[in-house]
Amino acid sequence: MPTLRPTTLAALAGLALLGGCERRGGCTGEYCGTMVIAATGEPDILLPPVSEFATTRDVTEPIFLKLADLGLSGNTVGDEDFQPQLAQRWEWDAPTTLVFHLDPRAHWQDGQAVTAADVAFTYDVYTDTVVNSPFRSSLRHIAAVTTRDSLTVVFRFRQRYPEMFYDAVYHMRIMPAHLLRELPRDQWRSTPFGRAPVGDGPYRFVAWKAGQSIELAADSTFFLGRPHIRRLIFRFTPDQQVAVTQLLAGDADVIEVLITPDNVERACADAKLACYPYKGSAYGYVGFNLAAPGDSTKPHPLFGDRDLRRALVLATDRERPLHNVFGDLARVPPGPMSQLWWVWDPEIRELPYDSAQAARLLTRLGWIDSDGDGIRDKDGRELSFRLLVPTTSAIRRQYARLLQEEFRTAGVDVQLDEVDFTLFNERARAGRFDALLTTWNTDPTPSSGFPQIWTKAGFGRSNYGRYFNPQVDQLVDRAVTSAMNRDQARRAWRSAFEILNQDAPGIFLFATENVAAVNKRFTDVTIRPDSWLALVRTWRVPPDRLTDRDRVER
Repeated sequence: MPTLRPTTLAALAGLALLGGCERRGGCTGEYCGTMVIAATGEPDILLPPVSEFATTRDVTEPIFLKLADLGLSGNTVGDEDFQPQLAQRWEWDAPTTLVFHLDPRAHWQDGQAVTAADVAFTYDVYTDTVVNSPFRSSLRHIAAVTTRDSLTVVFRFRQRYPEMFYDAVYHMRIMPAHLLRELPRDQWRSTPFGRAPVGDGPYRFVAWKAGQSIELAADSTFFLGRPHIRRLIFRFTPDQQVAVTQLLAGDADVIEVLITPDNVERACADAKLACYPYKGSAYGYVGFNLAAPGDSTKPHPLFGDRDLRRALVLATDRERPLHNVFGDLARVPPGPMSQLWWVWDPEIRELPYDSAQAARLLTRLGWIDSDGDGIRDKDGRELSFRLLVPTTSAIRRQYARLLQEEFRTAGVDVQLDEVDFTLFNERARAGRFDALLTTWNTDPTPSSGFPQIWTKAGFGRSNYGRYFNPQVDQLVDRAVTSAMNRDQARRAWRSAFEILNQDAPGIFLFATENVAAVNKRFTDVTIRPDSWLALVRTWRVPPDRLTDRDRVER
């Protein structure tokens, strides 16, 4: 069992008491309000270094701070558009040396001060090969993080490049060294701390009812200003439609994205709800496993063949299922990218939909229908594979069936492996699949969002299909680190995407446009596209709009 220091156990026990009782009708004024968020997934653990779940990001965003955070402009180049969090100020000591000065008011929710040692410790954890953080590759250009004194921390980079500051601050949520330093690195994914964290942000952890909800409470002593909303409750729902039903019934207040045209129409027509369109940061795709399931040392018997993968991409009409499912709320992406990325370019060269060419290629590869059953075969084996799909996503299940029909027309048999979200992620990480249908919430820039999935740096972490092309890796590294202007970087990215598209490691299906729905009693609502709850501490419920739920006190 993971070993925690006595101070950790005391802190967790103290925070657990917060969830013991509640009374209604007591809260009035500007700092009340309860926001119930209808969430379609549950976090695996509330420990940012070891989880890439979008729901983990959403829940931990208000619990743990960064040194500085992205501004509303979304500009990741330079440091001008970043907002201070734990760092009060910063300066460049040299072209590759960045110095942060921490805010002396910052403290952990057990009363301990946040120090430079916490920052150095956090970097060590994120880059530790045993911890194996999914964000480790995003920090590969940082050579060292050291301390000068208790409030001064120094980042040294391997070279100068445009997004140095972004790399220093965006990926790491600072962890409490005094509570976690003695935790063995191989136990970070199972520690009790991850079920009841102690943070430094505007909200503190209260309770986690597995399969039901997570509750956070505003920290009235938060050094950057007391949050206006008193409680955040993430209520887990089995799928998107249940979440929308709860929203329309008034049982939930907020939903991050409505996804389908029908849901948008219903929610936006509801008098108690306000709709907020914003750029989508997600794309969905079928990812092929290029390695044998469960044995990454061997090629996959089907998808190790580049030409077979290309044939399957050519056989897929991506526009038809997109319009069937999303209407105008998504676009077919020209590669693995979200609409949030500045490199989005419809002119990027990719494999077209061409069923005739797909059929010719499959025949040339020896896959023919020798027995007339409608499924191609070769050497006594049918052209058949299993597609891994999470049961929690109605959208992906619908897509899976539409794709199953398309592939059947091409003479390819697809069996659906529909499993719960936890098992889906376990199998994806372990490489125990033929192909999977997934979505990826991207970082705001391809510099970090692309390498963790589509380069060798992502092996053992987020590159589930183990795609690797040295040319792509070299182009990505050149685009990220060279002292080039945006036009030069765009050309390097375009070349990388085009090579990847020709390799066909996946079928890139949709890139969403988002519409959030929020109960109208909430005001000052601002949504940042890359992290929709990043500014939740500034949202509020005016006193004259408080409901009984808002007045609940603990």
